[in-house]
Amino acid sequence: MSDKVKEPIRNKWIWIGLAFIVLAIVPWYWPKGALQSMILGFPLWAFVSTLFSLILCGYLSWLCLHQWHLVEDKEEAERRGEGDEG
Repeated sequence: MSDKVKEPIRNKWIWIGLAFIVLAIVPWYWPKGALQSMILGFPLWAFVSTLFSLILCGYLSWLCLHQWHLVEDKEEAERRGEGDEG
């Protein structure tokens, strides 16, 4: 990982991706009166909503692991290093 401090709140593409995924979770875009298809025993809208919920979990995990580097991590490591020496 990079030592550069990064916060995802400053990156507009992260917010655009997050908004797209959250909007896709809610099945508001399905046409009224559409045929109720079933996938693995679930209605199609429920399957798509669950799929996008899992995508959201993966996206947020990726953000936390790769896009969010805080100064606090360095400060905690320095504090532990100083505590061991004394």
